This record gives sequence, C-alpha cells and structure tokens, in this order.
Amino acid sequence: MRVVGITGGVASGKSLVLSTFMNLGAYGIDCDVLSREVIRPCSKAWWEIVNFFGTGIVRNNLEIDRKKLRDIVFRDSEQRKILERIIHPEVWMRCMERMEAIEKIEANPNVLVVIDVPLLIETGLQKKFEFDKVIVVYVREETQIRRVMEREGITKEEAKKMIGIQMPLKEKLKFADFVINNEGPREETEKQVRKVFEAVSS
Repeated sequence: MRVVGITGGVASGKSLVLSTFMNLGAYGIDCDVLSREVIRPCSKAWWEIVNFFGTGIVRNNLEIDRKKLRDIVFRDSEQRKILERIIHPEVWMRCMERMEAIEKIEANPNVLVVIDVPLLIETGLQKKFEFDKVIVVYVREETQIRRVMEREGITKEEAKKMIGIQMPLKEKLKFADFVINNEGPREETEKQVRKVFEAVSS
C-alpha cells in the first residue's frame, strides 16, 4: 500500500485534488468528513465536546452547531487546542480503520491511498506517520481570503482570522514532495493531479 498525504490551507482546493485522485483510481480518505462523523450525536467525542463547551452549542436535533463552536474556538486558542485534543485522536482512529479495510478488500499490494489531512503539518503527523509522499495544494493568500468569504459568507477580517489559525501555505511548501497550484481553472488542477498520480503510482 502506498499512502500519500494531501494538505494545504482553508479553501485551497484539497477536496478537488482528492476527488481527482479518486477518479483516477486511488482510494480516498477525507479527514474533514471524518471529523464530522466523530461528533455525531451521542458519540464519545460529542459527549466530551458538549460537557466542556456546554449545551448552548447543541441544536434541537442534537447535532453540534459547528458555526457556534467555531466562533468559540476562534476567539480562544486554548479552547481550540482542547477541541483538537478531543477530535483528532478519534479522526485518526477512523482513518486507520479505513486503511485496514482497504488492505483487506484490495488485492493489489501497491494500491494507492490518498488521505486529505488539513492539519497534517501543524500536528506533526508527517513525522509520526510515514507517508510515502506529501502533496501541498497551494493558492495565494488573496485567493484563499476571497474563496473563504464566498464559501462562508463572512467578512474579510473573519476570513483572515480563519486562515491565520493554520500555518501559512508558503511555510507548508517546504514539507512538500509535490505542489499542486490551484490558482487556475479546474482543468489545469486536474492536469497537475494526473501527473502526480502517474509519478506516485509508477
């Protein structure tokens, strides 16, 4: 099994890169999706979050209001670290479960697994887990800000704050085996992904 980690920044286009790899035949694991799975109502992480942050973040259907929770942790880095300590181990455990499942169902020992890990560098996961290669999806900060504003419906200052929580994309580049520039049209990004797919699959 060959395991490639994808990382980048908020709204840099990691999901597009992951889906393109999957269309080319790789198995894909999206840690953002897993982070939503682990906080489903009455799960272990859900109870820990509700016990710490209070019932004010719980909707009437028992789901956690992610925007309310996000607003809390954006204002307080210590509370953000506590939230990460609750969620990250659960996410990685689910990620490992999926990798084990791929190993069991896939006959090809050289199968490619691509994992989208937003905080791969910040958490030092690239050191703890030996990825065969690390891909950084890059866009300029101005592009990030614009895309975050459009996606989240927030102000420029709020977008800057959201982006500022993570390591700057320029800093992440030094950890990359491959860089995919997502500034251009979708077709150009997909073309870059195909080249990387060929390189890591050979």
